[in-house]
Amino acid sequence: MVERIGIIGLGRMGWALAARLATQGVEVRGWTRSGVDAARAKADGFQVTGSLEDLVATSDVLILSLFDDAAVREVLASLAALDLGSRLVVETSTVSPDIVRQMVGAIETAQGRLLDAPISGGPNMVVAGTIGIFIGGHDADVERFAPVGALLSAKCVHVGPLGAGASAKIVNNMALGGMWEVLSEAMETGARLGLPFETMLGFLETSPAAAPAFVTRLPMIRGDMEAVGFSVAGILKDLAVIRRAASCVGANVPAIDAAADRYAQMMDAGRGAEDLSKVIPHSYAKAFADDESGQEG
Repeated sequence: MVERIGIIGLGRMGWALAARLATQGVEVRGWTRSGVDAARAKADGFQVTGSLEDLVATSDVLILSLFDDAAVREVLASLAALDLGSRLVVETSTVSPDIVRQMVGAIETAQGRLLDAPISGGPNMVVAGTIGIFIGGHDADVERFAPVGALLSAKCVHVGPLGAGASAKIVNNMALGGMWEVLSEAMETGARLGLPFETMLGFLETSPAAAPAFVTRLPMIRGDMEAVGFSVAGILKDLAVIRRAASCVGANVPAIDAAADRYAQMMDAGRGAEDLSKVIPHSYAKAFADDESGQEG
């Protein structure tokens, strides 16, 4: 029998995790610092608790789904101040690998166990059970989490000791961030060479360059769908995590630097809530905007 699950953080990802596990017959509760609509949660099959202490008391496995390093560090510190009584704490956010390594001692002193298991994929993929999960931690803790992970996805991979999950997510996100940057550069260059937007999308869609992340977002890129799988603000935050980690180990990441600059331009233009794939039409349009600016000068 799968243990009782407590979800800490009920943003889009945390909510999707709670709803997905509830549909699998698991007893799920959720808590977030900002509060949440209990009726909406009940409609999606899980309960909300009024405090972190209540969530710990009624859960065996605690899954964190939070926005950034500061939020994860704060919540782990709050958990470490409680009696965790052999509870397994699973950190699924995209944060720096050092966070879990720095906090594991405090969690173990509180009698808890800690894994990092960041998720690749958005809320829709969580609900569909198609996410990837990179797991870092001790074998026994990974084995304990396995029944929960199996309900979330068939793509759970134990990649090494604690912190290795976050490191693997960084590598994964680097590949994706670099892909969007190269596609953006290609679209901008193509525009300058006189190729129409739809023409380029048409041949890229069926070319060897047609990565699944690009193909599935074509309706968003074309403007036929306004859904947001992962926002500009979200990828900009993830790119900052990558750049910090790379800096710590002396790695040069020029493609990631360029991607961060491009997405920062979109943020500055008030487009932070849009899907990250909107960088493609943004880059195509940028070619013409730069040309007009140059002509005016």
